[in-house]
Amino acid sequence: MKTIFQTSATNSGGREGHVKSDDGAIDLGIKMPNSKGETDGKSTNPEQLFAAAYSTCFAGALQAVAKEHKVDDLGDFSVTAVVGFNKDEEGFFIDATLDCWLPTVDKETGEKLINAAHEICPYSKATRDNITVELNLMVEA
Repeated sequence: MKTIFQTSATNSGGREGHVKSDDGAIDLGIKMPNSKGETDGKSTNPEQLFAAAYSTCFAGALQAVAKEHKVDDLGDFSVTAVVGFNKDEEGFFIDATLDCWLPTVDKETGEKLINAAHEICPYSKATRDNITVELNLMVEA
């Protein structure tokens, strides 16, 4: 294994605290959102940070697999990660849905790309068999 890079962030105060990355790029208050997922607009939460990270990592994986599948242009593509914070009788857990918009490819190619990306994305690998992850190819109606 070859480490490409490492980074770190430190939280103080838990879900009602603060998080800061080692380089200062992330320097945010942490607050639990209300039941609708709304925050004060100044703070974030672990699920929102995870959604940002997972969507970005998955988008990078899509770019990598597109090249392997001879797709030269993904156009103005996007990945939206929706992360749920849930509770059941065993405790708290998260789930994720990845909505992928790939405007330059047909449905069959799009499905191949998102499934291939799910195989190589480090976040998908880290969550595999640990949380429910739903993959959606978004298409125009």
